[in-house]
Amino acid sequence: MATIIKNIGLLATPTGTVAQKGESQGQIQFIADTYIMMKDGLIEEIGKAGTGKGWTGGAGDTVIDAQGLLATPGLVDAHTHLLFAGWRQRELAFKLKGLSYLDILAKGGGILHTVEQTRKASVDELILQGIKSLDIMLAHGTTTCEVKSGYGLTTEAELKSLRAIRQLGDMHAVDVVSTFMGAHAVPVEYKGRSAEYVRLLCEEMIPHVAQERLAEFCDVFCETGVFTVAESEQILECGKRCGLMPKIHAEEITTLGGAELAGKVKAISAEHLIHADDKGLAAMAAADVIAVLLPGTSFYLGEAFARAKEMIEQGIAVAVASDFNPGSCPNESLQIPMNIACLKYRLTPEQVLTAATLNGAAAIHRSALVGSIEPGKQGDIVIWNAPDLNFLFYHWGVNQVKTVVKRGQRVVG
Repeated sequence: MATIIKNIGLLATPTGTVAQKGESQGQIQFIADTYIMMKDGLIEEIGKAGTGKGWTGGAGDTVIDAQGLLATPGLVDAHTHLLFAGWRQRELAFKLKGLSYLDILAKGGGILHTVEQTRKASVDELILQGIKSLDIMLAHGTTTCEVKSGYGLTTEAELKSLRAIRQLGDMHAVDVVSTFMGAHAVPVEYKGRSAEYVRLLCEEMIPHVAQERLAEFCDVFCETGVFTVAESEQILECGKRCGLMPKIHAEEITTLGGAELAGKVKAISAEHLIHADDKGLAAMAAADVIAVLLPGTSFYLGEAFARAKEMIEQGIAVAVASDFNPGSCPNESLQIPMNIACLKYRLTPEQVLTAATLNGAAAIHRSALVGSIEPGKQGDIVIWNAPDLNFLFYHWGVNQVKTVVKRGQRVVG
């Protein structure tokens, strides 16, 4: 049996199986008056209205009427911290008083507060919170997402979190990709002894994660007051030896050299990059490191915005993700960061669509399977309450999803 989406007014999709960069990032395939036929979860046929075997369908096929609206690939959120316990709404008052992210962290708030709550939570409690967030994400068009650990910061708590992330992926329609981020902060019990904590990460946590195959990536918060460039390199190289692909939180708050390190260790992605300098961007471009930008975090924290246009001009593939987390970006919808990327980065709708689909998929090693609407790829498609791509970015702040199809099955709408 097939699933057919008919009467698509306009299909908009990037193409290919690798990240698009430079001029290619803005090259979108537009097909008017079309249909998509899917079988066994994969896209089998894309055709013009009135032609092809998929247009008429057969007995028992499921037919979805797009009613002349816009269809795009399902959104791919390449950077989230959705596995946690304990929201941090009390920190809003601190932010309004002018305290910075690092000020709040120094007071025992921020990541460390969430760590305290997450350590206390059971696996079932973490999974319940995660399901709620994944439900919201799916309803807003996200069909694949990355999830980082990093709110445990002990071997036991990190493994607990990663096991919960794996269970989320088994239970939910959204495809979940796991990243180990035990290097999210130095826990309070290791305050002033970061070298010892790095040793714990390298000698105990990472080998355990790799042995259980609980993650595909290893990430580190390379930042002033957190992990130095040298410590970050040590952690990421250890991860590589254990089979975990490197990612890095770089230049979010200060210019430290994390973007250069991303190039040096050949990271699949560097993330945030608000304060990345020219040397860092050159290193990323030379090593084909994907820039995962998080405009929602800049907006929420009142920070500067990353130099997205310059990155594209320098040949760096740019992805846009939500950074959903309980502190610096408590928002599960990728639509809003996409709107902000258009309005504040000054990227075109075409560039942002690529950033939130194919390039996001490439940043989590999934671009051969998802991120575009092409025969052979997974049937992950969003039908929007929008007539064209421009409207999707023009009309902002509301959920514009009409229907979500995941692996060829209608899951929303």
